[in-house]
Amino acid sequence: MMKSILIAAGLIGLLASPTLGDDRYASRPPVVLSPDLTAPWLNQLGGGSVRPVVYQRPAVQQRGFGFFQRRFFRRAPAAQQVASVHPGVPVIRHQIEPQYLPQMVDYQTKERPGTIVIDTNNRFLYLVMANGKARRYGVGVGKPGFEWAGVHKITRKSEWPIWTPPSDMISREAAKGHYLPARMDGGPENPLGSRAMYLGSTLYRIHGTNAPWTIGSAVSSGCIRLRNEDVVDLYERVTVGTRVIVM
Repeated sequence: MMKSILIAAGLIGLLASPTLGDDRYASRPPVVLSPDLTAPWLNQLGGGSVRPVVYQRPAVQQRGFGFFQRRFFRRAPAAQQVASVHPGVPVIRHQIEPQYLPQMVDYQTKERPGTIVIDTNNRFLYLVMANGKARRYGVGVGKPGFEWAGVHKITRKSEWPIWTPPSDMISREAAKGHYLPARMDGGPENPLGSRAMYLGSTLYRIHGTNAPWTIGSAVSSGCIRLRNEDVVDLYERVTVGTRVIVM
């Protein structure tokens, strides 16, 4: 008897459930599934005007890609050039504080146009122009213990320079568990980046970087680093013999 009652109650519940479901809404909203099979599977409830949900992927920022193709990779080693501009490989753009982007600024100085002045405290490199102006770039500078100041001239320029870490740097980094190569050919992975300008007879250089997010910081072993696209721009504006003031 009890078993028959339970079966009857179950049948009543099954028959009644659609009615209860209909009573929950004045009119049932449509359930729409994204037609984009590569998108997250998103359900959306809404009125009759609802359209399929399509997840919009953020577009890869291509700003500057033409510049990179024309200038940044123009003289890159052939193997690196092919790899870097291979179709389908996105250009990855890092975030940088606006003040460290190249810009023309007012700059009063007694130095002649064409002189480079590097303000290590504020992380700026100035290329002195005429009429009280300068082209300013953001830079990375020497970390604590590696700061320096002085006046030199650019004695050599190099495109996609080879990196040969000095022996004391190799020893210093090995003590930290970082093992540097004795030599690294030029290319995007090279810490010297796309261009280098050597200062006097020192080991210091103004060069690019494979870590553009460090611009604006004190992180180097004394060299002055710029973003690769910025060092290319500066490289083409100066010559061997350019006066460089580091302060």
